Amino acid sequence: MALGPQVSDELAKKFASEKETPYERWVQAEGLDIIGAQYVPDLKTVELKPWARRGGRGVFINHDASRQSNDCYVCEISPGGKLAPQRQLYEEMVLILDGRGSTIVWNDAGQRITFEWKAGAIFAIPLNCWYQHFNGSGQKPARYVGVTFCPQLLNIFDDVDFIFNTARDFKGRFNGEPDYFTNQGDQDGFLLRTNFVPDAVNLPLITAKERGAGGGHIRFNMARGSMASHISQFPVGTYKKAHRHGPGAHVIILSGEGFSLMWQDGEEPKRYEWKAGTLIVPPNNMFHQHFNAGATPARYLAFKHSSIKNSQGVPLSWISRRLGGNQIDYADETKQVRDMFAKALADHGVEPRMDQFYQSELETLPQPKA
Repeated sequence: MALGPQVSDELAKKFASEKETPYERWVQAEGLDIIGAQYVPDLKTVELKPWARRGGRGVFINHDASRQSNDCYVCEISPGGKLAPQRQLYEEMVLILDGRGSTIVWNDAGQRITFEWKAGAIFAIPLNCWYQHFNGSGQKPARYVGVTFCPQLLNIFDDVDFIFNTARDFKGRFNGEPDYFTNQGDQDGFLLRTNFVPDAVNLPLITAKERGAGGGHIRFNMARGSMASHISQFPVGTYKKAHRHGPGAHVIILSGEGFSLMWQDGEEPKRYEWKAGTLIVPPNNMFHQHFNAGATPARYLAFKHSSIKNSQGVPLSWISRRLGGNQIDYADETKQVRDMFAKALADHGVEPRMDQFYQSELETLPQPKA
């Protein structure tokens, strides 16, 4: 799938010198690849290369449509090993894919916090704090995926030393609080303010009927940062409403099996199969829709750039296109979507459960804008 309109090679060559960014040059200097993918079947098995500076193995996974806003990388820590300490002037959110271990976080004032993690844990690195990851197993590697704002900072300043070696404590982000990484949080509507989730796969969610099909949802504010993240789940035999938003949403499947569709207005949708560990990154402003085709509830985690919202603070991706938003109501989707879902359920021997949601939507469906 081409990302954005395509031009002739002749015209492209005239802009070739402007294509490579300071961020891309930095990744090359790290000795790692950037996989230009918007779909990775399994983050747990994606091929990694030695990452000499960090002392582990890694790869970056970013397609052109998100590389300017935020990035994604996978890193592995060898059995009994550890990564080199690092600090950074950008935010980072982490999901543990495999293994168990611990992390130490400290600032220049000398406060140090240690916490343990295992597969399924989510946490954020406080801005510009020192941190170091340790593998708690001497037998198996530990692997995680991180999503950061690194491209924005490197492309603005083009100064690696400034990004990774600036001595400043942001006390409003982290000030050595002893309970900083404990399993606690302040719930406000859909938003959970916390810095550590020990088990994202089983975290209780809040009903979100606005996204369709009786699913659950929770949003996070971690490490007092600006990076957005959320978990969504949808029941057996159901699927979410199609929507679109800005770049950089890294959707990681936590449980279940199914497929997603992605398309631009006027184009045929392209289908991507998924299971636990799959990564899907919808390009900027591209419609996408997630379908649970399996026999268990399906759940995913999304790390992303903040979405465009209306004056009430509601993301446009939650608001019907009939009202000027970016979500497609079930009543307005194509017959192709329903036929495709029906066949996927039949192939898995699962009964469809969408009729009640089609009907209940009609009771509150807004009239199309003139």
